Amino acid sequence: MAPKPIGFYQRLQELSLPAQQAFMAALCERLLPNYALYEQTTGQGDGHTLSAVLSLVWERLSVPSASIDFARQAEKLAECEPPEGDDSFGARRALDAVVSLSALLDTLQGDSPEAVLDVSRTSRAGVRAFIELTEGEEDAQALALIIRDHPLMDDENDFQDAVLEAVSEPLDKAALKEVRQLGRNGGISNLGLTLDEGDE
Repeated sequence: MAPKPIGFYQRLQELSLPAQQAFMAALCERLLPNYALYEQTTGQGDGHTLSAVLSLVWERLSVPSASIDFARQAEKLAECEPPEGDDSFGARRALDAVVSLSALLDTLQGDSPEAVLDVSRTSRAGVRAFIELTEGEEDAQALALIIRDHPLMDDENDFQDAVLEAVSEPLDKAALKEVRQLGRNGGISNLGLTLDEGDE
């Protein structure tokens, strides 16, 4: 599968702000299991806060008049970042979830035109890093081909395309619910990982 044509990012930027926010929220939903796995394996982190903050975003999208202090939520979110010294793969992917959700909160507090592109690219970059980690291919060109044709990358591209299509429709409450379900992806993250207990 060829890399995404520029048209994808152009379409993202042309979306209305609420549609961009719904797109980012769906991608954040799909990053949460990576954070939860990090928390489960290290005992670090606070996935509950992440989920709660994301739920408030969905609430605001469904009820634009909802009074939510997103500056306060952003502070809570900052406390959920993995410790600075932890450079493990799991910590980096957990950080992806926090950073993406922070970018989304930025758009709810003011102007952040690049946020939607950042979240899209962060999710793709996480998949790329996971493939690099698991394939163990040293040759850059060979690795680029592996990444391009990898089922996880296909899945990531298809997922982002599907979310983009979904948020390009008028977003009433029912449509938002569907976008959120899409983002939850049956509890499977962008890396194809899921929590064992099957909760959330």
